[in-house]
Amino acid sequence: MSKAAPAPCPCGSGAAYQGCCGALHRGAVAGDAAALMRSRYSAYVLKLAAYLQSSWHESTRPPRLDLEDGAAAVKWLGLEIKRHQADGENAAIVEFVARCKVGGRAQRLHEVSRFVRENGQWYYLDAENTRSGGD
Repeated sequence: MSKAAPAPCPCGSGAAYQGCCGALHRGAVAGDAAALMRSRYSAYVLKLAAYLQSSWHESTRPPRLDLEDGAAAVKWLGLEIKRHQADGENAAIVEFVARCKVGGRAQRLHEVSRFVRENGQWYYLDAENTRSGGD
């Protein structure tokens, strides 16, 4: 009996999910804002609303996040980190492009996200969509 290969991480790092974003989803602390961004992308792919809420800064966190309502039509296809820039020890930005299909139609989400670190923990703060739409 052969052992199945570990599932690849949805973030596209090339690592196995359990040792990559899976570790953060289970409570490990992200080493930097880019790692948190990757884990949040993977959480969207896996529909882990509780993780997304917990990694969202309380000052901008929505009261509810429903990934099931209409989310079934979203198929995430990939993540590309364009830029990760630290702004001191406790702030950073991550520019990324996430590709998906919504109702069978290709979409791109190009975003510059801001992150803050409080008490050693990184949080997603907010973002500016720079461009989105079909490919």
